Amino acid sequence: MPKMKSRRAARKRFKVTGSGKITRRRANKSHLLTKKHPKRKRRLGQPITMSHADEGRIRPLLGKK
Repeated sequence: MPKMKSRRAARKRFKVTGSGKITRRRANKSHLLTKKHPKRKRRLGQPITMSHADEGRIRPLLGKK
């Protein structure tokens, strides 16, 4: 049986932690940054764990069960 392939686009955007949770980057950190407060920009730079509702859709794309 061949190996299970992961979707490369999803692989680049999401990461599985050691405990099995999926992390993602926050939106709104790419452009128009001059009007955003530094505290907000710092917060947007931190990764966040995926919500449990969305995790079910993302996990198969990463080739995980």
